[in-house]
Amino acid sequence: MWDEAVTRYDFGPSHPMDPVRLALTMGLVRAFGLDRAMEVRAAPAAGDSTLRLVHREDYVAAVREVSGDPGAADGSYGLGTLDDPAFHGMHEASALIAGQSVAGAEALWSGDAEHAVNFAGGLHHAMPGGAAGFCVYNDASLAIARLLELGAERVAYVDVDVHHGDGVQAAFWDDPRVLTISMHEHPRTLFPQTGWPEETGGPAAEGSAVNIALPAGTGDEGWLRAFHGVVPELLADCRPQVLVTQHGADTHFEDPLAHLAVSLDAQRAVQESCHRLAHEYADGRWLALGGGGYAVVDVVPRSWTHLVAIAAHRPVDPESAVPASWRDEVYARTRQLAPARMTDGRTPSWRDWDAGYDPADRTDQAVLATRRAVFPLRGMLT
Repeated sequence: MWDEAVTRYDFGPSHPMDPVRLALTMGLVRAFGLDRAMEVRAAPAAGDSTLRLVHREDYVAAVREVSGDPGAADGSYGLGTLDDPAFHGMHEASALIAGQSVAGAEALWSGDAEHAVNFAGGLHHAMPGGAAGFCVYNDASLAIARLLELGAERVAYVDVDVHHGDGVQAAFWDDPRVLTISMHEHPRTLFPQTGWPEETGGPAAEGSAVNIALPAGTGDEGWLRAFHGVVPELLADCRPQVLVTQHGADTHFEDPLAHLAVSLDAQRAVQESCHRLAHEYADGRWLALGGGGYAVVDVVPRSWTHLVAIAAHRPVDPESAVPASWRDEVYARTRQLAPARMTDGRTPSWRDWDAGYDPADRTDQAVLATRRAVFPLRGMLT
């Protein structure tokens, strides 16, 4: 899912969410010929009736108002803040990104496509009644809500962004049809200070919200161990009809806004795992979204190009050289030097959870806290 106009989602030159990351990602996708390996589609912006599947009518009206007059934003509804400054065309750009995710979900449900990618999406902090954390409309929640509207009875959402996927969790907190799993840096040390293991869903949906809160400094081995120690078993239990995943690249050790130490190679390994899990448990229906990521040259384009390549069944060898044409594009747009290869030079590995638990290991403590909080609620063994 791609429309050049998604780069108009632009909070300004001093904001860390620089839309150049989207343009550079699409440039790298094209440089590897991936735009010829899968269909590239543009969808219309989400209309008001679609936005109201998740967002309150008064909030959508407020976004529309400040979109035409950014000076009117006063912090109400989270608009006009440092995180979410108002800009001309805010409603149109935000609704366009949401429209791509919703259309991707519709294509999966109809059988028109097996996999869909919207790396401009994954704006997981937006709440039903407000903007938050660089997110205006919650495209992930809207895509899931559309699937439910179309008749889906089980949808799983897996979020590996460094920040807690709080907006998606909130949207489906009391809905047993949706399993939300978020693996993120511990809320003690990072925005939005939510996503504790004890957050397990509302009264009608206990065990439907899952949070893996990892200690700052967690690297490849711990991150992958945590993912594999929780996610596959839950998906096997849920058996979703569609798997929606969010792949924020801000877990990377170069990201300036967080404190995990994950490599590009580990991010790619989780992308491959999500692809495999979609085929294993969701009949291959996989909607993959972007998310955070603020190392906009060195990390984001490479990570999300790997994601597109995996979805296209044309994986890019991590040892591949970055095409010279793209490195030229990077320099022309940013005056920065681009990375030379599609790898950080790591070969990530992890110990399976079945291999044993180390009570002194902080990552193992985090995984066990999640399993103890959620698995019994679902009738699963910890």
